[in-house]
Amino acid sequence: MARRRSAHSGINVWPGFVDALSSLLLVIIFVLLVFVLTQFHLGQVLTGRDETISKLSRQLNEMTDLLDVERRRGAELKDQIGTLTDQLQMVTGQRDSLQADSEKLTESAKAQATLLNQQMEAMRNELTRIQALLSNSEALSAEQKVEIANLGKRLNSALAGKVEELTKYRSEFFGRLRALLGSRPGIRVEGDRFVFQSELLFASGSADLGEEGQAQLTQLAGSLSQVTKIIPPDINWVLRIDGHTDKNPIKSDRFPSNWELSTARAVTIVKFLAQQGIPSDHLAAAGFGEFQPIDRGNSAAALARNRRIEIRLDQR
Repeated sequence: MARRRSAHSGINVWPGFVDALSSLLLVIIFVLLVFVLTQFHLGQVLTGRDETISKLSRQLNEMTDLLDVERRRGAELKDQIGTLTDQLQMVTGQRDSLQADSEKLTESAKAQATLLNQQMEAMRNELTRIQALLSNSEALSAEQKVEIANLGKRLNSALAGKVEELTKYRSEFFGRLRALLGSRPGIRVEGDRFVFQSELLFASGSADLGEEGQAQLTQLAGSLSQVTKIIPPDINWVLRIDGHTDKNPIKSDRFPSNWELSTARAVTIVKFLAQQGIPSDHLAAAGFGEFQPIDRGNSAAALARNRRIEIRLDQR
């Protein structure tokens, strides 16, 4: 019993140790909780920043793409202006040539030339306006860009109209040529062609001009000399000589087929006209043999119609 009293009277430190250990554990748990919350918050912040950076990157890429598009459109506009400038210079040159020939034109042609000058001035103003718009192309709105495209289409349409008007002038000169040649004996006018029967110029199976053929072509050369003097130098014309035969085959050392015969006749006429003063650079020869008949019949008259020399005034 004495020992029991002695044991009960000693100090018991175990409860205090348990309390201290519990407090330390609570502190550790609190620190861990704070750490986890801090990591979660930092994760949210970093995720938001990543999204912001990604969004800014997409916007930067879009702006870069838009800038590339604007640059390409600017280059296209420069190319378009260069093309329009070349076309304008071409039409201006044609207009100047027509004005140099103005005393030979009819009153109607002079009025058309005046109208052409006015329209050319309007096109210059439009071109100047487009160049001003091009200098500010990066700041243009979508509607203004559409307006530039429409202006380009209208300019192209106007230039095409001017070319068509110049074609009318050429038709006037072709008409004068038909008026001069239409009354010549032995020549048949069919549309835009002047047709000689081969017998008027060549003997059968030959490509050498006879006396009557030389006389006919001498008259033709005189008429051509009169007409070509009034054709403006900017009209790139060519007198094309086409040789045709009938379907009866020919075979000789000189002419193995109708192709050689028709071509040789056309070349003979070209050389003769060149000797008469027609510029060689405005002459061309072609041979079609029997492959372009104008009469499919088998009669002597049909064969005679197909043996022909066609002369036409074309543009190169």
